[in-house]
Formats: sequence, C-alpha cells, structure tokens
Amino acid sequence: MKRVVITGMGVISPVGNDVTSFWNNLISGTCGIGYITKFDATNFKVKVAAEVKDFDPLKYMEKSSIRKNDLYTQYAIAAATQAVEDSKIENAVDNSRFGVYVGSGTGGIGTVIEQVRKFDEGGIRKVSPFLIPMMISNIAAGAIAIKFKAEGPSLPVVTACATSSHTIGEAFRAIKHGYADAIIAGGAEAAIYDVAMSGFCNCKALTCNENPLDSCCPFDKRRDGFVMGEGAGMVVLEEYEHAKARGAKIYGEICGYGNTCDAYHITAPHPEATGSVNSMLQALKEAGLESPEMLQNVYINAHGTSTPLNDKTETMAIKLALKENAEKAYISSTKSMTGHMLGAAGAVEAIASVLALQNGILPPTINYKEKDEDCDLNYIPNKAIQHQADVAISNSLGFGGHNACLVFKKIEE
Repeated sequence: MKRVVITGMGVISPVGNDVTSFWNNLISGTCGIGYITKFDATNFKVKVAAEVKDFDPLKYMEKSSIRKNDLYTQYAIAAATQAVEDSKIENAVDNSRFGVYVGSGTGGIGTVIEQVRKFDEGGIRKVSPFLIPMMISNIAAGAIAIKFKAEGPSLPVVTACATSSHTIGEAFRAIKHGYADAIIAGGAEAAIYDVAMSGFCNCKALTCNENPLDSCCPFDKRRDGFVMGEGAGMVVLEEYEHAKARGAKIYGEICGYGNTCDAYHITAPHPEATGSVNSMLQALKEAGLESPEMLQNVYINAHGTSTPLNDKTETMAIKLALKENAEKAYISSTKSMTGHMLGAAGAVEAIASVLALQNGILPPTINYKEKDEDCDLNYIPNKAIQHQADVAISNSLGFGGHNACLVFKKIEE
C-alpha cells in the first residue's frame, strides 16, 4: 500500500480567502459570522450567516467564464488554483494519473433559484443555456479538471455536510491503491440565498440567535442551531514517493479514513452514535492507531455544528471511540468561527487539522461560556493553545446519516 501526503492547500472562507489568513484568523479566534447581506432577511427569523467577504473571481478565471459558472464553482476553482500553485504539481505529474475529487452539498442552487424566477417572469426564452452545467453538483470537478488537464480518476461526491471529507477520503484510497499519483480533493458551497435559507429555517436547523458574535456556540448549553457558511477548501493529495522525488513541500500525511451511514433518520443523528463512532474506529484502524497508548495525545477537529443533537451525539461518539483517552483529547469546532460551510466544511476542517499538527497550535472553540452536562470533554474554550499533538482526527456528519472521519499525522520519513 502506498503512503499519501498533502502537498498543497487552498481556502475560500468566511475568515479568509487564502490559507494564511484563514489559519491566522482561526488561531486568533476571529469570528467570520455577521448579519446577512446577500438578501433581505427582514422577514426571516434567522438574521446571521458566515458569508465570504471580498472574493474576486477575476484572480482565478477570465471575465467571460464568471457568468458561465455558479458561485460555488467559482469558489471551487479559486481554492483549487491556490492548492495547485501551492503544491507546484502542475506539469509535474502524468495527466493520466492526475485526478479531481470535488463535491458540493447543494451544487448550483443559486443558479436554480435565479433561473426559476426568470422562467416565471418571462417563460422559456429567459432561461440561460448554461442552467444545466451551472447547477449540477459535478461541474466544479469538471471545471477544475479542464483547467489543470487532470485526466485521471474523477469522482464528485454529494453527502451533504460530509461531502468533502468523503472526497478527501476516497482520493486517499485511490492513491493508496495505485490508481493515481496525485488528486485535487475538496468541496465547495454557496447556498446563502433566500429560498435555500428558508428551507433550512423551516426545518429548524439554523440558529435564531441574532448576535453574530455569539450565535455559533458548539458544545455550549446555549446552542440552538447552526450558522450557514459558504466557501471552498481544496487539498492536493500525492503519493509520498512521487512527492519526495520532485522535492515537494509536505504538510502532513493522511493515514486513515472512515465512511459509514447511520441508516436512521434524514436529519437527526443516531441517538447511540453508532454510525459516527464506527467511522472513527474504521479510520483509526486503517491508520494503525487502535491501541490506547497510541491515542493519548490526539487533536480532534469536531463536526461541532452548535445544534443540540449533533454536539451531544458527537461527544458520545468520541467517548466510545477513544474510551479512557477521550478526556485527554483536545477537541475544537472551528465552525464557531467559519459557520457551517456544508459541503466545503470537511475539506476546510481537514486543512485546519493538518495545520494544527504542522504548527503545534490547536485552534479554539469560541463563544464557549456555559457548560453542558452532555458535552463534558475538553473543547479548547475560546483561546488557541500551543500543543504538539501526535494525531489529528477530523469528523464530518451529514444529513442522511452520512459520516466521515479522516486521520492525519505529521510526516515521518
């Protein structure tokens, strides 16, 4: 089996539109949540979202291409371009062994909303000929593959909030088993639109807290729903010997992946956390980290959505997976700063996990004020800490019961 490493990263997020600003804002506890500006939220119970700020697509694509690509695809191309440039993988890999695994939870939902309104107003002649390629959830992967001539395996994934953890995990397996030398993997999301937000509001998934700087409080007793976020996260995964031979910069190694389903409810997690704990156990087993002595110095970037059920259930899963080492684990939810980026969340949080290992700094869970008896572990409250963890675990749990877990280590020669 081949080893797989991370050689490039890219981020478009509510707390920064490049990896450096994203990381610096995370470790400083900067909140990227604000009042909704993308539509008139006067009549909405939900007033806050984690919007991307100052995004300039012209840095990544021609002006003529912008109107042909939904915002989620623009975010994806931007983050992928950053990752490819960071890795210097372009022209350093056989195109037939260069892949793209990029997904989205909602795809081009903004385009769908806009074009349905145009159809209602003016009929068939008003609908854009680009409607279909702009709306479909695989088009970001296709656009990235075209830009970088990646002719190898391509696999868009749609598993709601677990999407980009699954793309990274599946890409890891493809390289590990010899089907590719390098793969761009991640996810993108742009769903802060009135119709989409109405759906999330009416299923009571979002917070009604109107204070942007206190609205997302994972694992806190006051939590009442997640904050919608947007953006993209991308990594370049590469076979270790391939990366080493070309002198690539290596951020860390991915060494385990878990993929399960609760098979229980379309939105609620299993009350006994069976699916999420099994995804963690699968990932730890693949990483060779089954024995308790190997799990005494762990950082976990939790799914941590700030919803009553998720945070309670994830805490239970961590306890079941790590057993006596759960209380020793350092845990944080960076969603407290980025909001919930849906299909982009897993990739962005994987990047945070790798950077935590590389830099020996663990980002905090901000807005943590009131302890909950159901959430009684160490959630790194409010301030980052300097600590060199041995292992980083990133959890993602999606609507439909989809669970993903990724395990990372610092590179060992």
